[in-house]
Amino acid sequence: MGRVTDAVKHLLIINVLFFIATQLLGQQMYDLFSLWFPKNEHFQLWQVVTHMFMHGGFMHILFNMYALWAFGTPLEQIWGKNKFFFFYFSAGLGAALIHTLVNYYYFNSGMDTLMASGFSEADIMSVIREGKYDTAWSSVLSEGTLQNFLGAYMTPAVGASGAIYGVLVAFGMMFPNAELMLIFLPIPIKAKYFIPIIIGLDLFSGVTGYSIFGQGIAHFAHIGGALFGFIMMWYWKKNQFNGNRWN
Repeated sequence: MGRVTDAVKHLLIINVLFFIATQLLGQQMYDLFSLWFPKNEHFQLWQVVTHMFMHGGFMHILFNMYALWAFGTPLEQIWGKNKFFFFYFSAGLGAALIHTLVNYYYFNSGMDTLMASGFSEADIMSVIREGKYDTAWSSVLSEGTLQNFLGAYMTPAVGASGAIYGVLVAFGMMFPNAELMLIFLPIPIKAKYFIPIIIGLDLFSGVTGYSIFGQGIAHFAHIGGALFGFIMMWYWKKNQFNGNRWN
C-alpha cells in the first residue's frame, strides 16, 4: 500500500478533527452533524454528508479509519484522487438513502398501527419529540416494532461505515484474490468470499434484529453503501470506465 494517498489522507484528517470536536462539544456536535430522521427537529440537509465524519467512540473511528487506509489506498492509487472522492461520497450518500428509507418504513409502520388502534398522530409526535414513549404502545406494537419505531425517530446515524462498505466492495471486485482476515477468525479468506460474507452478516442482522457485531449498528446503511458501491463498479466495468483515472 505504501504511503497514504492524498484523498485518503484528507479524509483521515477530517474524520479525526470531527472526532476531536465531538469529544470537546459532545451532544452539540451530534445534534448538528449526525444524520437524523427527516421528521426529527434536529434534521438538517447537510447531515447526509457530515454524518460520514461523525463517530460514536474511539474503536468506531479506529476500525473505520483503518479500513479506509487499508482498502482505500490501493483504489486511489489506481483511480486517482478525484475518482476516489466521487466513489467514496457516492457510496456514503447511497448508504444514507437506504438507511433513511428503511427508517421511513419502520416509522410509518409503527405510526400506522398506533393510529389504527386509536392513538392520535399529534399525541404520538408530542411524546416522541420529548424523547419518550407511552407504555400503552407496547400493548399494540411488538417489542421489535416498537424499538424500530422509536429508534428510527430518536437515533441518529453516524460514521463512515456506509462509504467504507462501498470501498470494500470495490476492493473485492478489483482485487478478488487478495487474502483478508477477521480479527476473531484469523484465517485467510479471499476478498471475493470475505466481503460477501461480511455483507451477508449485516443483511442477516438488519432483517432479524440479531446483531452479531454489537448493538447500535446501522446495518442497512452498510448494505446501502455496499449496494451503491457494487452498482458503480458494475457500471464502470461494463463501460470499460474502471481503468480511467481522475487526477
